[in-house]
Amino acid sequence: MKKIIALAMLLCLLAGAGLGEELDLYATPEPGATRAPSASDGIPELSQAPLLETPPMNLNCAAALLLEPESGQILFEMNADAARPVASVTKVMTILLTLEAIEQGRISPEQRVTISESASGMGGSQVLLDTGEVQTVEILLKSMIVGSANDASVALAELMYGSEALCVDKMNARAAELGMANTQFVNCTGLPAEGQHTSARDVARMTMAMLRDGRVTQLTNTNKLIRLYDGCDGGKTGSTDEALYCISATARRGGMRLIAVVLGAPSGSERFEIASEMFDYGFANYRLYPVAQKGTKIKGTLPVQGGRPDSVSLILDGDLTLLVTKGSEQDISLVPELPERVEAPVAVGDLIGYVRVEQNGRTLAKLPMVAASASEIKGFDGNLKKLLRHWVLV
Repeated sequence: MKKIIALAMLLCLLAGAGLGEELDLYATPEPGATRAPSASDGIPELSQAPLLETPPMNLNCAAALLLEPESGQILFEMNADAARPVASVTKVMTILLTLEAIEQGRISPEQRVTISESASGMGGSQVLLDTGEVQTVEILLKSMIVGSANDASVALAELMYGSEALCVDKMNARAAELGMANTQFVNCTGLPAEGQHTSARDVARMTMAMLRDGRVTQLTNTNKLIRLYDGCDGGKTGSTDEALYCISATARRGGMRLIAVVLGAPSGSERFEIASEMFDYGFANYRLYPVAQKGTKIKGTLPVQGGRPDSVSLILDGDLTLLVTKGSEQDISLVPELPERVEAPVAVGDLIGYVRVEQNGRTLAKLPMVAASASEIKGFDGNLKKLLRHWVLV
């Protein structure tokens, strides 16, 4: 019983220890650098509810959302699920598909592309590509990002999927994979089209996907925040009479990244002002707090009934970084959910229990704990040998 009590005490204090360190589950997590997401981490789910019920400032636009992409936590939102046209912000999905096609080896930056008549004939913003002209994927991608070029967007769509229509099918399929429930693409450019719409929440989702694994565009484009806002390093603007002025922008300060989505602002300058104010609030009031890292050892052992050895060690089987209000870190507590003992046999990786992460009594997350060592059934080998001898003698 003493072992059980000691283990329970240890398991109540979770610390943000690195790999190779033991985790004292009764110690307050120490502040530290957050771990950059790896390619295997995927894209986190967006939080079910924003940290704030209402935006902390007046937002003179149709819809808005402020998001921290590593945790998926939404700080605040306004009309985030309203379906709206977003003009060239639509190209975030076209850019995402192009980046993924390059990563998959389906196309390469050096690949040469012959411009079709349909691509060269696109209206709106363009880089005036001529029919039959040859450009590389890299140049076309830069033209789409920097110049928001519709002709370059269609040329890449045709290269990747054979036609813009087939590319649009893939855009909608990728949107469904990302959980973009209020999105329907009709073209790959964002030019006005009946039935084409998305939402602030869905724009945030595809922007997160575009930024995954360091996909941050640092090219100066129509997003003036890259030049004017300290820390802004990417994003996409768009404007039409129908969509008004839109932006999905990303900025990074002090090891934390934020995504600001502003849709339907009355002017180009106002969309930048709104996004800047949203960023200012987020960076001033919140920080990323690394709570735990997958593979961290838990101090103490858990008894195994009928096992050899008679206890197993435990490790965390999940990462956790929380977005918290600055100064509220001490309100985070960790509560173990473990049995008093487990029955043999126990294999490495078996799920043993959980650590519940709470703040002021509210559960924020649960982290699984798994066995880091094995325990076989006590006496199994000896009994088997006796049985085999009996068979031989008989």
